[in-house]
Amino acid sequence: MLTLSKTHQIIIGLVLAALVIVTRGHHFASINHLPSASLAVFFLAGLYLRPTWMFPALLALCAGLDFYSITFAGTSGFCVTPAYGFLLPAYGVMWLAGRWFAKRISFSINALLPLVGSVAIAATVSELFSSGGFYFFGGRYPEPTLAVFGERLMKYFPHQLENIGFWLGVALIVHVAFALANRQQRAKV
Repeated sequence: MLTLSKTHQIIIGLVLAALVIVTRGHHFASINHLPSASLAVFFLAGLYLRPTWMFPALLALCAGLDFYSITFAGTSGFCVTPAYGFLLPAYGVMWLAGRWFAKRISFSINALLPLVGSVAIAATVSELFSSGGFYFFGGRYPEPTLAVFGERLMKYFPHQLENIGFWLGVALIVHVAFALANRQQRAKV
């Protein structure tokens, strides 16, 4: 089980919130074209942050950023439909996968299979909620069909996996670097 001090959790929480702010649909970032970190952030928050109130706090942050960008920043509101609520279970699946993996994490190569498996399953279910909700219940497509949804899934899901993989890869590198530095520091004492 992964256990972090309250201070480390606060720092990680602030970093994850900042990541959402700078990557959420390119609304605010001066660094253009960073991939969206939202799904990876929910997984990482489930993994690293123990307080359950962090989940609704991150949801509120995402919704607030979307509201601001549509209302004040001139971003298109095309994706904000009655299906916007499907983001709750989409993000929830990623959060729960992070929670599940937190109980299995270890500093060993054996942790990679549960990590990759939990992320792959959660990302797939999350995509079905978010994209499926938007396609079937968003009102933007007058006659949705499973065949067309399958085509859209094949088109957009690989990009979503790339985004998640990029940010989780960065997080893995940072995690390993801090773990190794911590081991070296303890060895000196």
